[in-house]
Amino acid sequence: MTPVELSRTVLHAVRRAVDEGELAVALLPERVVVAPPGPGGCGDYATNVALQLARPAGKPAPAVAELLRTRLLRTDGIHDVVVTGPGFLNISLAGGADARLVRDILRAGPRYGHTDDLAGQAPALHAAPEVRALVLMDSVARVLRSQGARPRLYCAQPPDPIWVTHLGLTTAITLGPGTDTPLRPAPADPTPLGRDAARWALLLPAPHDHPRIGDEHLAQRESNPLFRVRYAHARVRALLRNAADLGFTPEPGPLASDGDTRAVIQLLADHPRVLAATAAHRAPDRLARHLVAVADALAPLLPSVLPLGDEKPSAAHRARLALAEAAGTVLAGGLTLLGIDAPDHL
Repeated sequence: MTPVELSRTVLHAVRRAVDEGELAVALLPERVVVAPPGPGGCGDYATNVALQLARPAGKPAPAVAELLRTRLLRTDGIHDVVVTGPGFLNISLAGGADARLVRDILRAGPRYGHTDDLAGQAPALHAAPEVRALVLMDSVARVLRSQGARPRLYCAQPPDPIWVTHLGLTTAITLGPGTDTPLRPAPADPTPLGRDAARWALLLPAPHDHPRIGDEHLAQRESNPLFRVRYAHARVRALLRNAADLGFTPEPGPLASDGDTRAVIQLLADHPRVLAATAAHRAPDRLARHLVAVADALAPLLPSVLPLGDEKPSAAHRARLALAEAAGTVLAGGLTLLGIDAPDHL
């Protein structure tokens, strides 16, 4: 069960409870957010839907959570549900959840996390005729399309042809006034950095922060977040090539339950939620920071993916290789939505 499927399962439980008179709620949420559990939580995913429903239902949040817990425990694919804190539902999936997540990511490829949740919506995006505003609008539009929307782009002036050529901006922009995106403008021309580094420099900071336009974005070292993200992806591609030379391929399977592995799994599971939040808040910096977190969590696992010395490839090696490939897939898909290339070689 993917995070998207689990979200729909919880929402279905809420609707059934309302239809059968156990919850008196006039307006149901359109979607339920599930995410890796926070401090004090447990299981594979957690949701605060009971806290959202408590006031409209006129019941304490723990009582709403217990009601939903009973329903969810009868659902195929769910192993256990625990109520923690003020009413959080902590959900453990049936055995093999990690392998299923990896398999789902590999099946979806770079489109993992894409949905039709915003189908039929055509939000209007407006940008000032300034390079950072236009790059941000371009990236927000890409993420909105990944969620099923068909955004319309507006600017008072056509983008500079140099920005279109060097930064990959779309020319499908309607000229007209509008509400510009509130953000700090770029302090300098970023085009000398090249498309990838320039877009990263403009998108990584939050809108209210000043972007830094300098050669640090070109540095091939760990101090450069863009390098860490692209290097992690390139290492995964190299591992896949080396594994093929050794005669084995990735195969999703049981994974170690150590902290490093769990961190990667949780970040991959959280990717659809990050894309949805990026679209909702028009904030590509959220996606950029998520990709950095995935790359940093993946780094400690990569040395153990391939067999060492005379060691023969085992099921554990195949499972770790599949996890690495899934993480690389998320990195590549996320970079693409930011308009940045994910090269196989660095």
